[in-house]
Amino acid sequence: MQLVRLISFLSILLFLIYSSSNAQSADNVIYGNAGSKLFAESFGTFNEPWAMTFLPSGDLLVTEKAGRLLMVRFDDRSKIAVKGLPTVAYGGQGGLGDIILHPQYQDNHLIYLSYAEQGKSGKRGAAVARAKLIPALESPKLENLEVIWRQTPKVTGSGHYSHRLAFSRDGHLFITSGERQKQAPAQNWEQNLGKVIRVNENGSVPPDNPFQNKGELAKTFWSVGHRNLLGIAFDKQGQLWTHEMGPRHGDEFNLIIGGDNYGWPIVSWGDQYSGIPIPDHDTRPEFNPPEVYWVPTVAPSGLIIYDGSLFPTWQGNAFIGGLRSQSLLRIMIKGDQAKEVERFAMGKRIREVEQGPKGAIWVLEDKKGGRLLRLTRFEKK
Repeated sequence: MQLVRLISFLSILLFLIYSSSNAQSADNVIYGNAGSKLFAESFGTFNEPWAMTFLPSGDLLVTEKAGRLLMVRFDDRSKIAVKGLPTVAYGGQGGLGDIILHPQYQDNHLIYLSYAEQGKSGKRGAAVARAKLIPALESPKLENLEVIWRQTPKVTGSGHYSHRLAFSRDGHLFITSGERQKQAPAQNWEQNLGKVIRVNENGSVPPDNPFQNKGELAKTFWSVGHRNLLGIAFDKQGQLWTHEMGPRHGDEFNLIIGGDNYGWPIVSWGDQYSGIPIPDHDTRPEFNPPEVYWVPTVAPSGLIIYDGSLFPTWQGNAFIGGLRSQSLLRIMIKGDQAKEVERFAMGKRIREVEQGPKGAIWVLEDKKGGRLLRLTRFEKK
């Protein structure tokens, strides 16, 4: 009888130990306002992280704004600095920015980086470079780095570089180019500020870009009239989506159509920081209005359009990080329409969003000590 009780006791004890080790703590639950729950697990902290991209190996590349590129190896959670980076102009909103892989990365090992650079006059602008990544175990490095695009002209100040990157499925590179807090360049054909740019993988200009009769520089433009675009992604139908920060409120989520004008600084759902009103989008129907806009601001940063298997009901939804709103936003896209359907309270400014190789959603918190978080289904076992 005592042996039976002992066996029973040990069985219960083992069950409790197993359950405890496999349960997901409620302390790590992220709640959405539509009832969804996510489990958040931290994979380390970074100093002003800005962007990330996964390698086919499962390792992760993370940029830090001050000019460091780190390779994160998940087998031991180590962080190794990648050598061979360009000199960045760090300060304000400037520094090392986005990072993406060439569509044929497995064959050519090319990566693309965006960053702020300073000219001889002291003025600054964004640049995009590509290089070959040598992912050596102990000392990864970049080789043959070449600049393939630059903001023109370089200007004073250190804001609104944008410089987010994405490849279309036909192999064109799209670049978001902010208006550098100067406003007027967004409607100027002789400056590539305040535009979405479309170039070939080597930076050359496709002959079928929409603005062929506005000057040589304008031949690189895909769309005009933008402010500060900190997210860009293609959906499964090949449609291009971006978001941009409004002035005082009026952030936008836009379906980008080649050849269209999105109205900044002539129209906005926000107003100037001084309080001076800006005409609303519906007063100027010639400008393409946003599919979603936010008043008050969410300060969007980072963007994915989800296609993973971990959250099958969310396939085709966009996920946007919120800086001011300290949130993760879920946007439902149907055809050319979109609407916010859920917001997750993150408690920290979210700088970047990425989809992991197994369908998890990964986010980077902003500023010094920003955590890398993996978001999966919350399952209380």
